[in-house]
Amino acid sequence: MIAVVSSIGAVARPRLHGRAPAVCWFEDCRRDSVPLVGGKCASLGELINAGVRVPPGFALTTEGYRRFMADGGIDGELRAQLAHVDANDLEALEAISARIRALIEAQPFAIDIEDEVAECYRKLALRSCMPGVPVAVRSSATAEDLAGASFAGQQDTYLWVRGIDEVLQHMRRCISSLYTARAIAYRANKGFSDDGLAISVGVQKMANAYTAGVMFTIHPANGDRSVIVIDSNFGFGESVVSGEVTPDHFVVNKITLDIIERVVSRKELCYTVDARAQCSRATEVPFERQTVQSLIDDEITELAWMGKRIEKHYGQPMDIEWAIDKDLPAGGNIFILQARPETVWSAKQASAHAASGGSAMDYILSGMLAGKRVG
Repeated sequence: MIAVVSSIGAVARPRLHGRAPAVCWFEDCRRDSVPLVGGKCASLGELINAGVRVPPGFALTTEGYRRFMADGGIDGELRAQLAHVDANDLEALEAISARIRALIEAQPFAIDIEDEVAECYRKLALRSCMPGVPVAVRSSATAEDLAGASFAGQQDTYLWVRGIDEVLQHMRRCISSLYTARAIAYRANKGFSDDGLAISVGVQKMANAYTAGVMFTIHPANGDRSVIVIDSNFGFGESVVSGEVTPDHFVVNKITLDIIERVVSRKELCYTVDARAQCSRATEVPFERQTVQSLIDDEITELAWMGKRIEKHYGQPMDIEWAIDKDLPAGGNIFILQARPETVWSAKQASAHAASGGSAMDYILSGMLAGKRVG
């Protein structure tokens, strides 16, 4: 059921040895590629090479980011702006952030980097059999989910971006989102220096989602590792990730894949494609669909099975974003858009796990022997 997205046609892959490339394909990355492509893109490459169904794409690397910042002298201006930043002065932070972001977004890429990005976008369109292929442009920071801090979600994501000019502009916007007032303050309060900071930007083919959402291979409310929790809504997953709607909620037994809890919510809003403007926008869910279950049971079961495979590959509980593409037939239309280690409960359970030893299966079995409900 889980399959690698095949590469159609001859796709030139940049060499990842010697001088770091400015642009590279996801499939050339592994989980240890975080310094080059950040957490999100490294995870996507790892998933593809593990045989998980992931939409194809490429990344502007941290080398490309550094060259972009150095070419216009932006890094020097940045240091000057941040030299005496006060993380508690919100008004000053907003003013500094606005100046830095405007500076970054007005800076053009070097011609060679622009050409590389344009060529990769052209090849992605060929692989997708779709001219002007719509893509998600996602920030992928190298500091995501470090021990004691979680930077994930602080940078921007843009959905349904089409055309190379729009891709380049949204890549600059992703880079500038590294310097929102919130992100600057968070790094300052956590004691992280901006000097060694770097970001990558992923460009990934959009899944034309009928339904999307998030999945945890641990219960995010109580840390129960015997279940998988899935939240879903119609359209793109933005409404679920941002908390704009109360999504449908499913709890699945991790061993038997039985659905042991379901809550179908009233879902009044979703994100979908504006056919005329060719962009993602919030839209009202028709009244008659608002209380309809957004996932059928077979899709819930397949998602849970995929979640188990991903957790087994990484050897730890995972936080996963997924989508079901309405343009593809059932059995091959569920895609993983992002997967990262779950950080909250995993950190809490690490010391107990180290003391007692054993695997996640030992944890589940001990719960069963203690009379804990797992199904």
